Amino acid sequence: MRAFGFLSFGHYGGRPEQGGLSARQMLHDALDISVGADELGVNGAYFRVHHFATQSASPMPLLSAVAARTQRIEVGTGVIDMRYENPLYMAEEAAALDLIADGRVALGVSRGSPEPAERGWEAFGYTGSTDPRGADIAREKFPQFLAAIRGEPMARAAAQPYGAPVSPGAGLHIEPQSPGLDTRIWWGAGSRESAEDVGRQGLNLMSSTLLTEATGASFADLQAEQIDRYREAFRDAGHTRAPRVSVSRSVFPVITEQDRRLFGLRPGDGADQIGIIDGHRSTFGRTFVGEPDQLIEELRADAAVQSADTLMLTIPSQAGVELNLHILESFATHVAPALGWRPNTEGPVQGDPISA
Repeated sequence: MRAFGFLSFGHYGGRPEQGGLSARQMLHDALDISVGADELGVNGAYFRVHHFATQSASPMPLLSAVAARTQRIEVGTGVIDMRYENPLYMAEEAAALDLIADGRVALGVSRGSPEPAERGWEAFGYTGSTDPRGADIAREKFPQFLAAIRGEPMARAAAQPYGAPVSPGAGLHIEPQSPGLDTRIWWGAGSRESAEDVGRQGLNLMSSTLLTEATGASFADLQAEQIDRYREAFRDAGHTRAPRVSVSRSVFPVITEQDRRLFGLRPGDGADQIGIIDGHRSTFGRTFVGEPDQLIEELRADAAVQSADTLMLTIPSQAGVELNLHILESFATHVAPALGWRPNTEGPVQGDPISA
């Protein structure tokens, strides 16, 4: 690990007059947390995407606002649900965002996670899936999105093209184009096999605090194997650039008595959990709470954290700006330097070269 960012689910809800967080306040808090994190040297601001829920949904307006108000921090998602997306419109939005951000985008995408709606993507107009989870639709859309941001022709010019200096029948690509954006696309993989597929495609790997498999190995070791298999597949497919790899953890440094009261572990929080999600027996990563020396020791012993270039800290975004910046500052000051952290003032995060 040499970089860390925050991952926000963007929760809101409840009546504001009773202390609940409105969607407006959630978005403004997200902006303020991002600005404060940028000033602290934090490397990334990433947001989850969930539909039909009181959580952050359409990410491009928020990411554009974050990019416009910050200088160095990477802005991205973890992850966009491709089942709900028009791949060409998303390509236009992603390219515009990347230009606003001056190349600071880290766009995580995937099939998406379990959701409250029954086949909710169909309400958005995307029908025809034969998979009860809609994975077939997501995987059909993604290559089209990738081709679009790479500048491949997506349409043909009319016999009498209007408003563009092109020849009749010429191939047309989406506009704008942001060169290099395709190297900043990540796929959220939930298993070792899916990580191998990510590697073969030459994408960056985003792995969270959940894996949709359980082998008896610890979560960290299972995830470290996932990363190893990803890098091997990336190399064997002939890709030569240095890819990025991120993992997510819930980490709460205990610096003050208030921290101890707020972040005290409940029974079971300090250990991996096994459960069923989306029909799969799955492994859920533990929560890390403790004084800095303890956290440093535990995170150094976490094989996946050590193997990844970027650690995403899941934050309780609904708890407000002040508390979340306190968590990030505590980690940046007391924990991250001992793990090899390089603040955003030292430049963009680089991936690890793939060894022969």
